[in-house]
Amino acid sequence: MTRPKRVCVFCGSMVGAREDYAEAARELGREVARRGLGLVYGGGAVGLMGIAADSALSAGAEVIGVIPHGLLKREVGHGGGVEMHVVDTMHERKAKMAELSDGFIVLPGGFGTLEEAVEALTWAQLGIQAKGVVFLDVAGFWTPFLDVLDFMQREGFVREAQRPLAMRATTVAEALDKLAAFAPPPGTQPWLRPEQA
Repeated sequence: MTRPKRVCVFCGSMVGAREDYAEAARELGREVARRGLGLVYGGGAVGLMGIAADSALSAGAEVIGVIPHGLLKREVGHGGGVEMHVVDTMHERKAKMAELSDGFIVLPGGFGTLEEAVEALTWAQLGIQAKGVVFLDVAGFWTPFLDVLDFMQREGFVREAQRPLAMRATTVAEALDKLAAFAPPPGTQPWLRPEQA
């Protein structure tokens, strides 16, 4: 197991209804910098995205944004200090974020945040990538979703051995510690190219 160098954060382009969400984004940025890590994120200057990026930058961390052309103006692409990658599609965005990072932390967010997190889980389930996915359960935000995953497991749609791919943390420090300690569960097979099958 190698020590993570960069952490990808999936989070909302809005700030949400609770100050707790913004504070978690600020704390994540600070703690990423304190641990000598880089931050990879969706490239926007608004919402929790902008808060996490600004906090990491202020604390001296490397910050890399990945944003599609179509969202560059809508999400007000971050300016100073962020190494920005502008891509053509949302698919390219997710692939680039995964390529640049060593694990994922999921802050509160909406449809896009959830979709990014679930795709990262699917890639881990299939062995396409072997990187941890931690839901930072700020003020219980992710508890209903994680309950749904438990229900899926009970109903026979998620294997018991693979349910732990979706990890839960209640603090930023716990989330980063879980990423650092992550190892794919037994039975997760690496993705095979046709010539390897």
